[in-house]
Amino acid sequence: MLKRYTFWLWIAIAFLLLNTVIHSITLFIQPAPQNEIERQLVHLMTTYHNDFGAGFHPTPQNLFTALSSSFSLLCLLGALLNAHLVRKRISTEIMRGIVLIDLLVFGICFVIVAIFTFLLPIILIGLIVVFLALALITLPREPKNA
Repeated sequence: MLKRYTFWLWIAIAFLLLNTVIHSITLFIQPAPQNEIERQLVHLMTTYHNDFGAGFHPTPQNLFTALSSSFSLLCLLGALLNAHLVRKRISTEIMRGIVLIDLLVFGICFVIVAIFTFLLPIILIGLIVVFLALALITLPREPKNA
């Protein structure tokens, strides 16, 4: 079982879905400020409007919500695409390319998350990268036809 790439890929898919759910929940929960400085910060994040021209005046909270939603959607896309391809039992040659693309995207994402965020997303994206790497390592190579 540990030598089958689908085992590791399903675990990566599970963590992608877990990351999607956890991150999506945080879009609807507004933490209460703990002190006066946090109250000021929340007030500015939700009321200060940047002028980006062309009638576009988002608050920093609007931008944060858009980026956060995009991260959830990235994880959902990765999970759904990989699950679909595993269920369709595509060739290992194509799957190797897909897993390499996943590793590139989520590897870059891991570096960015590790630099700019906090422990939970670092752990979740890190585990996704580890399980994708294990899936790639255990993917059998198809013989090349000459």
